Amino acid sequence: MQCKLCEREVGRLTVHHLVPRQRTKRKKQSPGPTVEICAACHGQIHATFDNKRLAEEFNTIEKLKNEPQMEKLLSWVRKQKADRRIQVRRQRS
Repeated sequence: MQCKLCEREVGRLTVHHLVPRQRTKRKKQSPGPTVEICAACHGQIHATFDNKRLAEEFNTIEKLKNEPQMEKLLSWVRKQKADRRIQVRRQRS
């Protein structure tokens, strides 16, 4: 299975809501689009951005890929083995 963000082949993927469920659930809207990504990318997204920024600014996979902080992580994580456990560091902006 391939992560849609870092494009690595990994054994397991997680479901990421492009518009956080917190934002849609409160308004009783449908959960919106999702994308399957690896745990390393998923953890880093939520460690880097709050739900408001995710909903307003980074609500597509392309926007996430092109964000400078994520670009840096993605270029590094692509070189890592799929079975390596990657430590997530909180760096909210």
